[in-house]
Amino acid sequence: MKKGISILYLALLLVACTHTKEKMTDSVRLSSYVNPFIGATTNTEAAGSYHGLGKTFPGATAPFGMVQVSPNTITGGDNGSGYSDEHTSIEGFAFTQMSGIGWYGDLGNFLVMPTIGPLKTCAGTLENPDGGYRSRYDKQSEHASAGYYSVQLTDYGIRAEATALPHSGMLRFTFPESNEAHIQVDLARRVGGTSVRQFIEVVGDNKIRGWMKCTPEGGGWGNGDGKAAYTVYFCAEFSRPFKTHGIWSANIPDGYGRKRENIESESYRDWIRQSDIIPSVTTYEGKHLGFYADFDTRKDEQILLKSGISFTSLKNAEENLYAEMKGWDFDETHETCAQLWDKELAKVTVTGGTEDEKTVFYTALYHTLIDPRICSDVNGEYLGADNQIHKTSKFNKRTIFSGWDVFRSQMPLQTLINPVMVNDLINSLVEIAEQSGNEYLERWEILNAFSGCMLGNPAISILCDAYAKGIRGYDIEKAYRYALNTSRMFKNNDQGYSPGNTGISLTLEYAYTDWCMARLAEALGKTEDRDYFDKRSRSYATVFDAEFGWFRPRDEEGNFMPLPEAGRLEEWYGCMECNAYQQGWFVPHDVQGLIQLLGGREKALAELQDMFEKTPEDYLWNAYYNHANEPVHHVPFLFNHLNTPWLTQKWTRDICRNAYHNSVKGLVGNEDVGQMSAWYVLAAAGIHPVCPGDLRYEITSPVFEKVEICLAPMIASGKSFIIEAIGNSPENVYIQSATLNGKPYDKCYLMQDDIARGGRLVLTMGTHPSGWGVSEDVNSHN
Repeated sequence: MKKGISILYLALLLVACTHTKEKMTDSVRLSSYVNPFIGATTNTEAAGSYHGLGKTFPGATAPFGMVQVSPNTITGGDNGSGYSDEHTSIEGFAFTQMSGIGWYGDLGNFLVMPTIGPLKTCAGTLENPDGGYRSRYDKQSEHASAGYYSVQLTDYGIRAEATALPHSGMLRFTFPESNEAHIQVDLARRVGGTSVRQFIEVVGDNKIRGWMKCTPEGGGWGNGDGKAAYTVYFCAEFSRPFKTHGIWSANIPDGYGRKRENIESESYRDWIRQSDIIPSVTTYEGKHLGFYADFDTRKDEQILLKSGISFTSLKNAEENLYAEMKGWDFDETHETCAQLWDKELAKVTVTGGTEDEKTVFYTALYHTLIDPRICSDVNGEYLGADNQIHKTSKFNKRTIFSGWDVFRSQMPLQTLINPVMVNDLINSLVEIAEQSGNEYLERWEILNAFSGCMLGNPAISILCDAYAKGIRGYDIEKAYRYALNTSRMFKNNDQGYSPGNTGISLTLEYAYTDWCMARLAEALGKTEDRDYFDKRSRSYATVFDAEFGWFRPRDEEGNFMPLPEAGRLEEWYGCMECNAYQQGWFVPHDVQGLIQLLGGREKALAELQDMFEKTPEDYLWNAYYNHANEPVHHVPFLFNHLNTPWLTQKWTRDICRNAYHNSVKGLVGNEDVGQMSAWYVLAAAGIHPVCPGDLRYEITSPVFEKVEICLAPMIASGKSFIIEAIGNSPENVYIQSATLNGKPYDKCYLMQDDIARGGRLVLTMGTHPSGWGVSEDVNSHN
C-alpha cells in the first residue's frame, strides 16, 4: 500500500483510550491547555547560568512530527531552538526545529519570510533589524497553541500564521496593500551555522522544489563537533502565481569557514548583503542561495505557502506534501493538527488542580511528544546510516535521541503511554548501528549521526527498560550484540573506574548501564555475561573516598585528584555539567549499597535532607538539588528508599510548585528533548522510577485529584491505571493511607505489573506526615 506508513502513523495517533475520552468531564479541549511559550527562552541572565532556561520553540508541530513551523529570532550562539522570547524581531519562519537543546543547535531550515519594500538578501541582526529583511513584531499579537502560531510583523504590517502536519507545514500571510510584496525563502539558513550547498528549481508560476545540504563544515550540532550531516529536501507551493521571481546568491570565498563563528561575523554578513540577484531563474545551485517571489497585494489579501519536507529525496518531499495537504484550507489543516494533539494528550488525563496546573501539565505532556520524531516519509522510505534509501513497513524510523537526558524520565513515561514509539526508537538505533558499520548504540543521535554528545551508555538503559516491560518488536539478539559492543567500547577500566576530570560521572553512569546489561543477559539466559556485568555494576565504589566521605575522581595512576576550594560543590570536579555532591547520588541500581557506602541510613538521610534544605526555593541552577540539570532527577525519590516517604512527597510537590510555571520562564533548565517535562508528568501523576530497567515506580504526592493513564495493549492487559488523591490540596501533600483496587496498600512503591493490569490506586491526603509507606525493615527499600 503506497501510503501505508503514513496511514499507520496517523491511525496510531488517533487511537485513544475510548473510555478515557468519554469520561473527560471538562468541555475544554485538552489541546487548548497547551502553552508552547512555556520554556521558550534561551536567556542566560534569567537562568543564572550559561545553560539558559527551557530553550523550547513556540511554533506549530504535530505529535512526533518531522516538521515544525516556528518563528526564528536568531541565527548563531547557543540558541538551539532559534527563538528566545525576549528578542524583539523575527527573521523568518523555519520548517524544522529542535526542542530544548543547547550546544548551538541545528536544523532551522527552509526559512520563510514575508516582506514589503526593496528586496534585502541578509536577515539583519537583533541589534540592527533594519539592516536586513527581519521585522520587529507586536508581542501582544503573538499567539501559540498546539499546532498553531501567529504574530503581527510590525515593520511590514503583515500577519503571519503557521500550522503543521507530520511531514508538511503551512504558512498564511495577510498582507497590506502593496506593489512591492515578497515572500522570501532563505535556503542557506541553519540555526547553528549554514547549509553549505543548495539547489532550487522553479516549477511553473507558483511552485519551487530543491534541497539544502548541511554538513559539519557548516557548523550545526555542536558547531560541527556533533558531526550532523543531512540534506533537507523541500517541495513548496504558493496559493497564487508569482508576479515575478528570482534568486539571490552570495559569493562566499572558497576556503572561507562556514561555522557559527564565521556566519556571525560582519564580513560574512557583508557577502550576503552583496549577493547577486538573478531574476527569472528556473534552476540554480550554489553556496548560499535564497529565493524570492514578488506579488501585488490588496489590503488584507492572504497568500499561503505550504511545503513538504523530507530527509530522503526530492520525490518524497513532494509526495509528503500532497499526501497531507491537498488543498489550501489553513483552518481545516490547523483543526486536523489540533485533533491529533487532543487524541495524543488524552493518553493521560487529569482532574482537579488549578487552570495553571493543568496548563503546565498538558504543556509538559505536549513537550514529551515532540521527540524522538519520525524521519521516515509517507511511503515508508528513509535515509539509512549507510546513505542508502531503505523502506520498512515494520516501524517508523525516528531521530533525535538525547540519550543521557531522556533515559531518566522521558522514556519510562513513553513505555507506559507510547510503547510503539519506544519500539520504533530501538529499531532505529539498532539499524543505525548496523548500517553505519559502527556496531554500537549511539548515546546522542541526530539524523544518523553518531555525535558522541554527553556520556554513558543510555541506549542500553532504554533497551533494558523496554525489554523488561515487554516491548520486544525488534531483533533482540542483534540489539543485545550491539549493546554488548557498546559496553565493551565505553566502559570503566579494569580497576573499575574511569580516570580524569569527568571520572565520577563516567564511573557511576557506566556502573549503572553495566547493571542494565546484567539484567538483559539474565533475561536472555546468558549467565556468564550476567555474572560479568553484575560484578562491574558494583564498580561505583572505586571512586568513593572513605576518608573524605564522598566520591572523588581518580587520575590515570589511581590517585584521587586534588580537591578544589569548593570541595564536592565544585562544578565540573569529576563530573559532567554538575558537581560531585549531585552526581554522587547516581547509583540507582544499588541504592542500599550506596547507603552503606555513605555510612548507613542515618548519615545518608542527613546528607540528603541537607541537600534539599540548602536548595534555593526557585530551583534555578545551583550547587545542591539542581533540578535544572538531569543527573539529580531521581534524587527526591530516594527518600522512599531511606524509609522516609513523606519527604519524597514533600519535595516532589515543592519542585512541581516552584520549578514549573505557566510562563515563558516556566522551565528552570533546558527542556532537553522531553526530559524536563516528562519528570513533571510522572511526578505530578504520583509515580516515578529511580532505576529504569527495574520494574519499580516510587509513589509520591500527586498534584491532581485524579490522574488516568491510558495503557497500551503492547505492555498492558488493563485499559487504564487511575491514581486518585482524596482531599488533595496545596496543603494536603502527605499520604495518610492508600488502597490498591479496593484493598489496603502500605508500600511506597508500585511494580510494573500493578500498573499494567490496570486498576485504581486511591491515596488519602493530609497536612502532616504519616506512617504510611514506612517499612519496619529499613533495609527492604530497594
